[in-house]
Amino acid sequence: MERDYGIKISVGRVYRLMKTMQLPPMSTVKPSFVRAAADEDDCPNHLKQLFTQKAPNLAWVSDFTYIRAGGKWYYLCIIIDLFSRKVISWHLSGKPDVDLVLKTFKKAYAKRNAPFGLMFHSDRGSQYTAFAFRQLLDSLNVVQSFSKKGYPFDNAVCESFFKYLKKEETNRKTYHTFEELKSSIFEYIEGYYNPKRPHGALGYLTPNEAEAAYDSQISSASA
Repeated sequence: MERDYGIKISVGRVYRLMKTMQLPPMSTVKPSFVRAAADEDDCPNHLKQLFTQKAPNLAWVSDFTYIRAGGKWYYLCIIIDLFSRKVISWHLSGKPDVDLVLKTFKKAYAKRNAPFGLMFHSDRGSQYTAFAFRQLLDSLNVVQSFSKKGYPFDNAVCESFFKYLKKEETNRKTYHTFEELKSSIFEYIEGYYNPKRPHGALGYLTPNEAEAAYDSQISSASA
């Protein structure tokens, strides 16, 4: 707010203003599903919370969350580039299965022009440890890294994104259809988060600004 509009306001004041406007409380309802996890010996943590990267496409992190629409749960999978905190790929599905992760990764890999030397970090859920997904990463020479079991801090960047997605967008709305939900997610990620939301970790640049600044730096160095 201060960066874009010159307005200083605390989170507490925002909540008080919401209360006076009688805005609906955020939903705490959760779907009933269990994330099965693989053995720790088969899931090494190569990232080790090194969330600051020197260039794009060195380390991506991924996770999924659930959002309700039309009385049904849908699952949002995202992939974030740690260099810029940009959501480079996302996909919605009615099932939290390996196909959701595969589609999201393939989108990101194509969009980023098949990067070499990539590390991919996630939790140890069955979607990420599934044979089909691990086989795909192996075939592309992507190093797979996993969070420690029951330790969300190892994937804090994704956790933070979902926190603000729900606080700023989805928990404030009621979705009647899948298309309404998909449109809302698109507007938040592509219309706000990537191009407009500044990050303290980026010196208060937006994800798009951070990547543009890097590209400009590389162009200048090679000129």
